[in-house]
Amino acid sequence: MGRQWGPAMKVAEQIGCVVSASRAGQPQEGSWSCSGVTLSRSPGLVLCHGGIFTPFLRAGSGALTAAGVAFLPRDSCVEDLRLHVQWGPTAASPTGRPERGRPWLCTPQCAGLESGPLARQGGPPLQLPLSAELLLLLSCPAFRTHFAHLFGSETAEQWRFASTAPDAEVSEEEEEDQLRALGWFALLRVRPSPEEEADERGPRVAVAPLEALPKGAPLLACGTPFGAFCPDIFLNTLSRGVLSNATGPLLLTDARCLPGTEGGGVFAARTPGVLVALVAAPLCWKSREWVGLTLLCAAAPLLRAARTALGRLHPCAASLASLLPPEVGAPWVLPLRDPGPPWAAAAVLVECGTVWGSGVVVAPRLVVTCRHVAPREASRVLVHLTTSKSVKIWGHVVFATRETSPYDIAVVSLEEDLEGVPIPVPTEHFHKGEAVSVVGFGVFGQACGPSVTSGILSAVVQVDETPVMLQTTCAVHGGSSGGPLFSTYSGDLLGIVASNTRDNNTGATYPHLNFSIPITVLQPALQEYSQTGDLGRLRGLDHAAEPVRVVWRLQRPLAEAPRSKL
Repeated sequence: MGRQWGPAMKVAEQIGCVVSASRAGQPQEGSWSCSGVTLSRSPGLVLCHGGIFTPFLRAGSGALTAAGVAFLPRDSCVEDLRLHVQWGPTAASPTGRPERGRPWLCTPQCAGLESGPLARQGGPPLQLPLSAELLLLLSCPAFRTHFAHLFGSETAEQWRFASTAPDAEVSEEEEEDQLRALGWFALLRVRPSPEEEADERGPRVAVAPLEALPKGAPLLACGTPFGAFCPDIFLNTLSRGVLSNATGPLLLTDARCLPGTEGGGVFAARTPGVLVALVAAPLCWKSREWVGLTLLCAAAPLLRAARTALGRLHPCAASLASLLPPEVGAPWVLPLRDPGPPWAAAAVLVECGTVWGSGVVVAPRLVVTCRHVAPREASRVLVHLTTSKSVKIWGHVVFATRETSPYDIAVVSLEEDLEGVPIPVPTEHFHKGEAVSVVGFGVFGQACGPSVTSGILSAVVQVDETPVMLQTTCAVHGGSSGGPLFSTYSGDLLGIVASNTRDNNTGATYPHLNFSIPITVLQPALQEYSQTGDLGRLRGLDHAAEPVRVVWRLQRPLAEAPRSKL
């Protein structure tokens, strides 16, 4: 994963854990499990997702949405609730020697094996699961407010906060429980084993202040897919990505998480031991589009809420507030309010009548977008800068390719210069496998600015040794069309995003296979127009050679959709 990820990976694996909840003496009713973050080893404090507690709430999941409720005490759950926590080995861990009569979190579905000490391939044995008690359930009120703003409108029905496909059968009660539990977490006290009581060592944890990291900052997510199902295989699985977007404490990352990772920690990659957020919901569907991103709740306001709630409980619990990890400071030296990559500011929002999409600034008064965003020449266009929500500049479409052209491109001339917007450097070469980033107004649209997603340049399709199409693994969604594709490290402009992939059999859209027009195809024509006002070379894009049309043939509407996945 590279040198910068090594220390962060080590800390994340030591801090991660899995939490299991069940009823005493009622194994037939099953158990519920999720991921968690170890805040302290001695005394044992764990923060995990609150969704697994909905079956145990005395008043049902409706208690989570009662007006003015920010936390619930432990007696809000039934008395026979039983909790176990299993965390990964650390340098200070005991050997993992089994004790008779102690439960293991490997469920009966896990290959039908008998309980016993579980060892990860090539690593030390897993520690025994420890009993735990619920201290309180808590939420971040600001998260819930921003969530309601983004998802509580008439478009809310388009979203599915579950791992199932859009057509899968999920009861209304289950779906309602999932929605009510979003943004709720649980603070647990773990009863340590005698060995752990004698050894208080463990990784140091600090919390990143809200808004300390910019969009595009590298993140490392650590969670246990499928919860307590075979922890010897899945415990503390890592996924890396970037901070894609943020509105208050509601964050979005393109690190790919699976069911069961809810409650897992998301860490700053460049500063090991700094907790940024917890996973609120992995794997969302929007309409029939697989979003493939992960919804997060920032850790800083969540832990502030935990301190407040503990202070209102009995004195014993209040004393635990001082043991919660502090917000970052020395010696972590995390740069506060990092401005982020300068190339991200070159992305703009383009509105043409009722249609909108993304675009990129290529000259002080010139923006490139897609034809299907601004399809008609001479059309009036409104361009919104990402550097300031209040700056809007009018322009008009000076060129748009014909629908028969393989290149889906439009060029907008602005009525005034764009101030404070960096003009990206167009690349001259492409390197398959290099790290790339897409900036566009997908997923959340205009609600909270452009999103940044990361991936690699997975293919460079050439005709006569000239690149004519780029493919990437970045997550690209509706609204990202016309947005820029950058080299993550150099910041050079590589191309213009044209489309993602659609399954003709089901109608589902998949964002992680997408297509961009290489900037090398456009740059000579853009440079000529910028210097002379001559549209001749731009109009040449309408007369691309037949081999180029063949490469882009899947862009054209077909009379009958083939039985394929494109």
